[in-house]
Amino acid sequence: KVNHYTQQDQLGATNKAPRWAIAVKFAEEEVDTIIKNIHFQVGRTGTITPVAQLEPVKLSGATITNATLHNMDEIERLDIKIGDKVRLKRAGEVIPKIIKQTQTFPHSTPITIPTHCPCCNTELIKEGTEVALKCPNDDCINQVKARISHYVSRNAMDIDGLGDSIIEILLEKGLITDINDLYRIKKEDLITLDRFADKSSENLITAIEKSKEKPLESL
Repeated sequence: KVNHYTQQDQLGATNKAPRWAIAVKFAEEEVDTIIKNIHFQVGRTGTITPVAQLEPVKLSGATITNATLHNMDEIERLDIKIGDKVRLKRAGEVIPKIIKQTQTFPHSTPITIPTHCPCCNTELIKEGTEVALKCPNDDCINQVKARISHYVSRNAMDIDGLGDSIIEILLEKGLITDINDLYRIKKEDLITLDRFADKSSENLITAIEKSKEKPLESL
């Protein structure tokens, strides 16, 4: 870094970075592990995402057991099978990412691409030129859970106390079927459920009511 302010002004900057400073990153740590299985998740928009279940391995201070494969094209590009040895890193030191296959074995088995939703069994579709497979059923329970979870998250309506496990309980008990139903829940409904006492029920109702005051960009 050039410390002198006048020289900084003279050197200027590009649209992306100053010309008077440079950052050097350390190479990300990489390890090998085995793909034990592949399971398919359904997101809030219906997109099917393959997730690799891995032999647990230590990487950059964390134990990694799963890595997202993004879509079916990524599986094909990496040319991976269940049972293969793969190279793993944490992209940006955070997100586990499979870089490549390093060894395949006679017992390795090809990954079967699903034709039906793993949650509701609806036939999957592809939209236009998109590579992603999608479940077109808006009532698919995994989509509903993910939509509600996204809606109540901190960067959205920030409804404190509505974690994934609570959302699951409310759906199972039929107290909610979509986002709208959150605003119809009553304290007496909650008290009858496991994990809810008088105070926790009251806190959740208060948090739901408070979300009505959120600015438009949150909604």
